[in-house]
Amino acid sequence: MQALILAGGLGTRLRAVVSDKPKPMATIVGKPFLEYQIELLQRGGVDDVTFCVGYLYEQIQNYFGSGEKWGVKINYSIEEELLGTAGALKLAQRFIHGPFFVLNGDTHLDIDLPKLARFYQENKENHNAIGAMALAEIQDARNYGSVTINADSAILSFNEKSESAETSKLINAGIYVLAPEILNFIAAAKKVSLEKETFPTAINQGHPLFGYRTEGYFVDIGTPAGYQGFQQHISGKDA
Repeated sequence: MQALILAGGLGTRLRAVVSDKPKPMATIVGKPFLEYQIELLQRGGVDDVTFCVGYLYEQIQNYFGSGEKWGVKINYSIEEELLGTAGALKLAQRFIHGPFFVLNGDTHLDIDLPKLARFYQENKENHNAIGAMALAEIQDARNYGSVTINADSAILSFNEKSESAETSKLINAGIYVLAPEILNFIAAAKKVSLEKETFPTAINQGHPLFGYRTEGYFVDIGTPAGYQGFQQHISGKDA
């Protein structure tokens, strides 16, 4: 399988501590965050990667080049203007040739990618799933959009950030496996969100998306607190 990494955002929430580079290139214990994503993909057997880039993309391209140093092939899909999480995938359509992983460029999850792929494949065969989303369970999901699922793990709804402590504790952990048919639900050259527009539309039209519950370490490095937390997590692993 192949993977696309969404790395084109402006990173405004992290500007207080990372102001001279794109957010996915924020330094974590001596190397950019994106390098940890590449290592996660390598462990999962993925060696075909496309970076969906925009803001200050030259820094990403200059650092990773063709990917040869990491044993992967890297392509670049460059946004001239921000297209959102779904619009970025649509722009990169020419690189997609089958089911594919999608990783956020600002969240990290310790996950067994082959298990996620098998979960997707089983639900594709049994329920015509259009994709699978990794879900993390956290005690307080009020700062995140939460996800609700049914007994079969099919996703029922995506909920905006809520002040209610009763909201679902399951959140989108920023890693998906998607069928290439998902691209049929995305308009070209428009700013479109996977979570707010594409996924709900696909589900409403009878193409279910399934949630894969995980217990691995999850962090959003897009905030100063998350950035520091991942620094500590990696430092602890290296100690």
